[in-house]
Amino acid sequence: MLIGVLAVQGGVAEHERTLDALGVEHRQVRRVEHLEGLDGIILPGGESTTISKLLELGGMLEPLKAAIENGLPAYGTCAGMILLSSEILDTRPDAHSLGALDITVRRNAFGRQVDSFEADLEFSGIADPVRAVFIRAPWVERVAEDVEVLATVPAGAAAGAIVAVRSGHVMATSFHPEVSGDTRVHEYFLELVKAKAN
Repeated sequence: MLIGVLAVQGGVAEHERTLDALGVEHRQVRRVEHLEGLDGIILPGGESTTISKLLELGGMLEPLKAAIENGLPAYGTCAGMILLSSEILDTRPDAHSLGALDITVRRNAFGRQVDSFEADLEFSGIADPVRAVFIRAPWVERVAEDVEVLATVPAGAAAGAIVAVRSGHVMATSFHPEVSGDTRVHEYFLELVKAKAN
């Protein structure tokens, strides 16, 4: 199995460390030719508008979109969720998205960096609660019928906010499992990759 990690901007190393811990081969994806031979791709957190502009400038936006449309499993965390969505609220007019998930997300929905927090989430398909780290995170305000909600915020001012979704071979989380040391969300994605390959 070979997993790509989009490496134009953002938290690439943390995802690489998680894949290393799971013994999974991976490759940084910076150019179109890096998409060749991948079994799946992770879109990390970072600054979503910057990533989208760099994808456009590097000629990567349409090839990446086409690869996912043609069945390449994809997992986005935080900014990666924003990039995978079909509609983005509170973004710049020149920002792009891949439209791989029929969802509406709101950027920085939980507030600024100082409003970062952690929570234990019930995650569909994972037995015990997942420790979720939210850093300037988005949330999902609308999901289409074919989108499964995997996790919501359990309590507090944002109780009920949708923070993990999946549709077919594409999934996304508002939070950063790659910084918690818990590999189970990545394992969940890798099962999607395996299922797609079979």
